[in-house]
Amino acid sequence: MLSVKEAQAKVLECEVKLKTKKVDILAGCGKVLAQDIISNDFIPAYDNSAMDGFAVRAVDIIGADKNYPVRLKLIKEDIPAGKVPDITVESGFAVPIMTGAPIPAGCDCVVMKEDALKEGRDVLVFREFYEGQNIRYRGEDIKKGETVLKSGKKIYPADIGVLASIGVNLIDIYKPPLVAILSTGDELVDINHKLDEGKVRDSNSYSLAAQAREAGADFKMYGIVKDDKELIRGKISAALGECDILLLSGGVSVGDYDFVKEILADTGAEFIFWRVNQRPGKPLAFLSYKDKFIFGLPGNPVSVMVCFEMYVRPLIKK
Repeated sequence: MLSVKEAQAKVLECEVKLKTKKVDILAGCGKVLAQDIISNDFIPAYDNSAMDGFAVRAVDIIGADKNYPVRLKLIKEDIPAGKVPDITVESGFAVPIMTGAPIPAGCDCVVMKEDALKEGRDVLVFREFYEGQNIRYRGEDIKKGETVLKSGKKIYPADIGVLASIGVNLIDIYKPPLVAILSTGDELVDINHKLDEGKVRDSNSYSLAAQAREAGADFKMYGIVKDDKELIRGKISAALGECDILLLSGGVSVGDYDFVKEILADTGAEFIFWRVNQRPGKPLAFLSYKDKFIFGLPGNPVSVMVCFEMYVRPLIKK
């Protein structure tokens, strides 16, 4: 009988066939990137103002303070965001500018609105600003040709914003494994079924589905199958035809009606281990079938969830 560490090692040493698929960026949130993302643009694409205020020459406002403000002539035209200025600001002049607006020629800093006062056709500046202050320069955040996200990174909402900013709307992700979930046992009834004597509602399918989803996998629930060899064989065959990981709840113990272990052997699946020295979850089977994996889980609700956390979740993450 394997120890827990030995069983976990055997699960994680299995070769996993990774699959990729192309999705839109919103569908990729929470998934794992399967490509390097290289920017084709500079972000920002142009020098722009980081503040509402006045675009000026830094040399013109040297020594400005509250007691000795510097007076500059105002250019009538203002520069809102989205407008490309066609002016050149000469020495002694200032131009009103909004956050995000392109910096006009001749200017090298932006005076914040709260540090200035319009007075007729002039503006009084009450503070020095150094060259480059309050300007976001072209390529300051992202440079053209830069790798902004690397393959293997989990994609978060901030990454979605980065992708949108560089004009990427489709990405390759590692396709999450499809987990098939099948519960076995004559005593089981569906969640909506009335509880008759001797019957138990199938909770394992739902707890496993929730755990699979939380782990980042897709899942398909195959429902309940009675303790009948041919019915179980048919369900297992159907699940293995489309899933990456099959989770079988119940039927792997040593009772007279525990057929799953025998049926799995008949399919040609290779037993990697059966039974682990742990409690709960001792009657645990792990098999490989072609490039797929099968877990024969105990029927006890606590045991099945513990086994998922200790063995299935690490395999999904891999």
